[in-house]
Amino acid sequence: MTETMPETGRGTRVVVEKLADFAWGDRRIVEVDGRSIGVINVGGTFHALRNNCPHHGAPLCEGVVKGTMADTPAHEYSYVRHNEYIVCPWHGYEFTLATGRSLVEPEKTRVRVYEVVVEGDDVVLYV
Repeated sequence: MTETMPETGRGTRVVVEKLADFAWGDRRIVEVDGRSIGVINVGGTFHALRNNCPHHGAPLCEGVVKGTMADTPAHEYSYVRHNEYIVCPWHGYEFTLATGRSLVEPEKTRVRVYEVVVEGDDVVLYV
């Protein structure tokens, strides 16, 4: 279910799905003005990213959502920031869901993020 509405001051309003039909861990890929955008429900928080990895154009939003390893001394391992990153399914580039910035080169490599909110019973994307 996607329903595009007239442009507002926030951009084009797109109803992605009914909240009741968008379970934790689910994702939807929508096309808006020729752009593929992934909307992902991570523990009740919604994120929207351009579904195109800047490295080689992979469908980024098909990747795994995960955390990462902290910088620790040798032989110590600490998994942190659970469910804050998405991993490109082709080459493993990692991007922060909230900002779209890459884990390795955050000032150089990033993917576009979009506003996504719950309005009443709907999950709504603004492009």
